[in-house]
Amino acid sequence: MYTLRLIVRNAFRHGLRTALTTLGIVIAVLAFGLLQTVIGAWFAGVDASSATRLITRNAISLIFPLPLSYEERIRAVPGVVATAKANWFGGVYIDKRNFFPQFAVDADAYFKLYPEFVVDAEQFRAFQHDGKGCVVGRKLAQTYGWKLGDAVPLRGTIFPGSWEFVVRAIYRGADDKTDESQFFFHWDYLNERLKKSGPRRANQVGFFLVGIADGNTAAQTSQQIDTLFRNSLAETLTETEKAFLLGFVSMTEAIVVAIRLVSFVIIIIIMAVMANTMAMSARERRAEYATLKAIGFAPPFLAGLLFGESLFIALCGGVLGIAATFPVVHGFGRLMVKLFPVFQLSMATVAMQFAAAALVGLFAVLVPGWNAMRTRIADGLRAVA
Repeated sequence: MYTLRLIVRNAFRHGLRTALTTLGIVIAVLAFGLLQTVIGAWFAGVDASSATRLITRNAISLIFPLPLSYEERIRAVPGVVATAKANWFGGVYIDKRNFFPQFAVDADAYFKLYPEFVVDAEQFRAFQHDGKGCVVGRKLAQTYGWKLGDAVPLRGTIFPGSWEFVVRAIYRGADDKTDESQFFFHWDYLNERLKKSGPRRANQVGFFLVGIADGNTAAQTSQQIDTLFRNSLAETLTETEKAFLLGFVSMTEAIVVAIRLVSFVIIIIIMAVMANTMAMSARERRAEYATLKAIGFAPPFLAGLLFGESLFIALCGGVLGIAATFPVVHGFGRLMVKLFPVFQLSMATVAMQFAAAALVGLFAVLVPGWNAMRTRIADGLRAVA
């Protein structure tokens, strides 16, 4: 207990220096946690994917459609329990800056394959009975102030024209990792409009969502589906939902790597700052260390005092930094909801923050601690004279 009191008193011997060092650690830990949360948000969709969902798309590119007739043949593949057709819509709401994912989907089948999208039964029935009805995520509705019954106009880009929708249901996520910023409407509504404007684009599907009974058979089932359409005019590529989403994330892999590197560079920089603080403390106390050695204290005890002081300052800064991360992440998530629909601080990130603070405290004192152990009594006492 006496040693602990001595460590705390030493830590606050130079109050301003300690306060500034602690503040630096707080900022570093906060920045580290925020950047790691950004990386986590980037992979949120991948982490939430299901092993029992496959995506079948055109082998050339996602922008090329598949014939509607493929659905029955896919459904007949052993292991396939359900299919749902979908098209990326890409409409504009008022302004191009108002971006959010929009899909024309086979409503009944699609939502059965996504049980994490929780929709009130009465609202869903209203959606089913309205050809222009749409289902929107809770965050999306909050962002634009939409309520049930509101009209939502979209200007088509991929599918030109003015499109009118009515909010009939608002879904919520089964857990915090579910994306609540998507917009769904009836695939039949899209197809009927295309039949009138130009039959050539009708009965075309952007991709098929395929539900399988066993995730362990995903590779085999994917191969069987693709074999069905080999050498056809529209060959397919079938992959797990996770692999499909990773394909999009890989396009920005350089950005993710850069963010990750910056987060670790921040910790290295604050470690250097902390090492300088502890080196200054060790130099100032050479005479004290020599005196302690002269009256019988062993060198490891002197190093232990420095290690304890460094760890105490680092952990104080780390705890304060972690505490500050929660409100900052919450506020940042609200501001960036369009870019990061799922933005939350995970316990894994908190653990990394705490570990980073502890490592800063330990590694920053290695050299000063070693020098304190090697301090010669005569040299230290000469400094007093």
